[in-house]
Amino acid sequence: MRAVIQRVDRACVRINSQVYSFINRGVLVLLGVEKDDSEKDADYILEKTVHLRIFEDDQGKMNLSLLDIGGEMMVVSQFTLLGDCIKGRRPSFTGAEEPGRANVLYEYFVGKAVSRVKKLACGKFQEMMEVELINNGPVTILLDSRKSF
Repeated sequence: MRAVIQRVDRACVRINSQVYSFINRGVLVLLGVEKDDSEKDADYILEKTVHLRIFEDDQGKMNLSLLDIGGEMMVVSQFTLLGDCIKGRRPSFTGAEEPGRANVLYEYFVGKAVSRVKKLACGKFQEMMEVELINNGPVTILLDSRKSF
């Protein structure tokens, strides 16, 4: 499982030009599910995300986590994170999990996350979305569960 974690002042998802969901200060998680991922991968990404010390303390040092600041989280499914660009000029997405199984793991992640954060917002699985964000810093972190265990 791969995730792009962005520290944001705010973020929103629009579907058909209408606001679908939004958050204020917190993190935007773009989540890609890879073939053979499991709940263990989702648990790893979630735990890492909520405990990443990427928010500034009183001395201006990145020393606080999402949990420490009572921040909000937005989760958006993004299979293109699994794009392989080694050959040719068009990404191959053969490493991405098939949609049915990917949605199960996405929903598992969301179901676990909702009890961990002050506010959880989501995109809509397999929907064309416009994601708008104000990245604070900018701070962007890449996580890959396959590089963890």
